[in-house]
Amino acid sequence: MTQLEWARQGIVTPQMESAAKREGLAAEDLRAKIAAGTVVLPANKNHRHLTPIAVGKGLTTKVNANIGTSEAYPHLAPELAKLQAALKAGAHSIMDLSTGGDIDRIRREIIKACAVMVGTVPLYQVMVDAQRQNRSLGEITSDDIFDGVRKHCQDGADFITVHCGVTREVVALLRAEGRLMDIVSRGGAFLARWMLHNNRQNPLFAEFDRLLEIAREYDVVLSLGDGLRPGCLADATDAAQVSELLNLGGLVKRARAAGVQVMVEGPGHVPLDQVESNVKLAKTICHDAPFYVLGPLVTDIAPGYDHITAAIGGALAAFHGADFLCYVTPAEHLGLPDIDDVRTGVMASRIAAHAADVAKGIKGARAWDDKMAKARKALDWEAQLSLAIDSETATRFRHEKNERQEECCTMCGQFCAYK
Repeated sequence: MTQLEWARQGIVTPQMESAAKREGLAAEDLRAKIAAGTVVLPANKNHRHLTPIAVGKGLTTKVNANIGTSEAYPHLAPELAKLQAALKAGAHSIMDLSTGGDIDRIRREIIKACAVMVGTVPLYQVMVDAQRQNRSLGEITSDDIFDGVRKHCQDGADFITVHCGVTREVVALLRAEGRLMDIVSRGGAFLARWMLHNNRQNPLFAEFDRLLEIAREYDVVLSLGDGLRPGCLADATDAAQVSELLNLGGLVKRARAAGVQVMVEGPGHVPLDQVESNVKLAKTICHDAPFYVLGPLVTDIAPGYDHITAAIGGALAAFHGADFLCYVTPAEHLGLPDIDDVRTGVMASRIAAHAADVAKGIKGARAWDDKMAKARKALDWEAQLSLAIDSETATRFRHEKNERQEECCTMCGQFCAYK
């Protein structure tokens, strides 16, 4: 039984009780949202010591942090350190995107050490394993892909990104229409290459029922990936992106019918004026499934500051209905993030998420801001620092910029309006 199936039977599980308490909701209300498919509760049966967190409509906006090795940086220890930094910064979810080193061990150790939900992209490891065996990407079989999916699910991944909507027809449309940056998703690029090489349909689409069987067995949430997401503003909301989204809408209905929880991933690089339409289009086409967005980044010209461009887009996307923000770090487009980048990325996304929650009227969101306002009026520095979303940084700034320990800040001094 999956959380979705329990919910449909009117049964509140311990995981639902825990997640509802975190949201300040009645457990029965959360159960109803899960039953309707507008909320997912990622909780793999094999992920021990998990603190269940729900994602979806009417809940606080959640933030994910990506970590994982690469060929250039293949070691486990730095990724475990990043994991702890992300958790300390308040991430609600971790994705392991490892492509270097002992990938199986890295994934298992991350899941073992992580109390919040963990996501993976099994296709990445399938690609790496093939290259390590001196096999071309075109020689990968559908069995290889589904064996990789099963292994990640067995290990306890709570949700997996699967690029099911990248079909031969969508790729043909992309080639006919053209793009400035073509395909920027690793999973999307691989599947396009595989289909063109083998003259066959994407196995994740053609054999979707096989994927559903594995996901249902372990109660893994399928995160339907956007393999044709735009990688620059010029490619946003084009025919290929929308066509893939139409495929995903149909798969959402099939997953729900099979008792499998499902959410949908979104772009990407999107101009500010298209963020609202992108979110509402995805929500409409995909039957109000929880929507998980990377950013979106609202300009292409800020490498080193893309945590800010993503936070701008993320706040707007969440206000218009996105439920889950994947963080972007200052290292985006430049290299593998370090611990400081991870922390900065989480904080930027959490600020965006909270700003959206205040605007949406999410229970308890505005109360936090009101408490801060009262503390500022009273010049209660202890309260202000404890209420800060990043108390550590706020405390450091206060001490560094107020050496004389004045009651007021050093900006206004004796001319403080409250004094």
